Amino acid sequence: MIAKHVPMRSLGKSDFAGLVNYVTDAQSKDHRLGQVQITNCDAVSVQDAITEVLATQHTNTRAKGDKTYHLIVSFRVGEQPSADTLRAIEERICAGLGYGKHQRISAVHNDTDNLHIHIAINKIHPTRHTMHEPYYSHRALAELCTALERDYGLEKDNHEPRQRGAEGRAADMERHAGVESLVGWIKRECLDEIKGAQSWQELHQVMRDNGLELREHANGLVIEAGDGTMVKASTLARDLSKPKLEARLGPFEASPEQQTRTKAKRQYQKDPIRLRVNTVELYARYKDAQQTLTVARADVLAEAKRRKDRAIENAKKGAAARRAAIKHLTDGRLTKKLLYAQASAALRADLDAIHKRHAQERAAIYQEHRRRPWADWLKQQAMAGDGQALDVLRAREAAQGLKGDTIQGDGQTKPGHAPVIDNITKKGTIIYRAGSSAVRDDGERLAVSSQSDRAGVAAALRLAMERYGERITVSGSVAFKAAVIRAAVDAQLPITFADSALESRRQAEAIKVQAQRRPGVPAVGQEPPPHRRHSLRTLSQLDGLHIEGKAQQPVQAPIQATPAPPAAKAQQPARPAPSELEQREARLRTQMEAKKAKHHGKGKRLGR
Repeated sequence: MIAKHVPMRSLGKSDFAGLVNYVTDAQSKDHRLGQVQITNCDAVSVQDAITEVLATQHTNTRAKGDKTYHLIVSFRVGEQPSADTLRAIEERICAGLGYGKHQRISAVHNDTDNLHIHIAINKIHPTRHTMHEPYYSHRALAELCTALERDYGLEKDNHEPRQRGAEGRAADMERHAGVESLVGWIKRECLDEIKGAQSWQELHQVMRDNGLELREHANGLVIEAGDGTMVKASTLARDLSKPKLEARLGPFEASPEQQTRTKAKRQYQKDPIRLRVNTVELYARYKDAQQTLTVARADVLAEAKRRKDRAIENAKKGAAARRAAIKHLTDGRLTKKLLYAQASAALRADLDAIHKRHAQERAAIYQEHRRRPWADWLKQQAMAGDGQALDVLRAREAAQGLKGDTIQGDGQTKPGHAPVIDNITKKGTIIYRAGSSAVRDDGERLAVSSQSDRAGVAAALRLAMERYGERITVSGSVAFKAAVIRAAVDAQLPITFADSALESRRQAEAIKVQAQRRPGVPAVGQEPPPHRRHSLRTLSQLDGLHIEGKAQQPVQAPIQATPAPPAAKAQQPARPAPSELEQREARLRTQMEAKKAKHHGKGKRLGR
């Protein structure tokens, strides 16, 4: 489990409403959004809670910093804590940071390989109206995660980041965007050569051979690539800082101008990280698609600007015509002055409306034609059915396979109906819709969420049989294995389990279920035979009764014999009172006879 604070780099982006709207948006995915929790607010709906939080933030007029604290709590692959555990973890983390009494809204997301919680916290205290900023929050979060992993039996994780600053951001870029960073490229290609330089001239030559330039910037040194990307030298290694290099090589010497144009042996480019599959052709398609998107966006923006200019011109022409009419058709200086003021106000309102509409149109155009990072483009192509893009996503180093309650198939595949895809993660995991559950497929095995019902488990088994084969390997908890056996028996799936113990249990359950099904008696919920449809039957009309116990012989319905002649009145025994079941049958019989009589009378009146 990892908890991370996501700071906003601009106060203009510190928008509590925008953050909450993002974390509570399902994005047209059935299984993206989990439970949403509102804490320390009087409001019961999300929008009302946003209004309440914004009103609280406006009470503090002195704070100049970010008033919203965005926290993400992520769990390891395969971990699916219960709803109560998630609520307890959210509460303990917020209390540990000093936000136990603060207003907050949290939402659980299931659309990635790692279950995670987004928490939007109001830094302004609801009663004191003071802003709270945690002290060394990364250390507090690390200690809290360690304690929570111990208390709730979660898998242990590394809570102390090994990379900080620009190095950590570069690693995040490679992990999420899938594009090689300058820091990563230098470490993989020429870091040893840079460290091995014994003079400033040799160091500058190593830089030129790799298409880099080392120069002074402020009080330190920076390394710049040919495309303008820069990184501090100390980010690559501590011994490459300016004081350390000057202590080893002497005072800094700049690179001679006449030697800076030497042809480099290799050069940094923002290309995809090298994988075990070839991405040259696919990346060329990506670059072409991005270029086409940029050209199309420019054309659409130009057309929108032309529409705006025409609208402004028409508004000004209308205002000029109105002023001319006022000038020639109106008498009185005061009257003209008032009408001119009204015409000017109307023109300003029209122009404001035109500019506002144009701004909204531009925002929609940029949203529709936005350039996507490499990994996001691969995800989009995979959603559209591109198998090569899906293979590239699954070939990334970050993809480590599904864990937890999983199902794996082997043998002869049996293709069937294609399930509905809800989402594809950046690791190439496909999330299918299975009723109220979700089934995840990483290309080798399937994972079922812990909240899945029997229908979801059965859907996962069918999918595993259709895609991978009828020989099923089940991994996970004992309860999950029992649910898989029960779902396979109930659905009568033609599968076998690789585990001999599970296969024996499945066969025993199948024999037991088959024995409970009486021959000739349809299962519950099936359609009745033709002669029994559209009619009601009383208890005496049933074929027989079966009572579990020692005596298992069916009791035949009593046969109505010919009534005997009545005996003397004194010899007849007293008739017992009718039971509740007999009374119910009598009422049903009376109602049916009344309906038949009513229908028969209506037919006579209509002349049938």
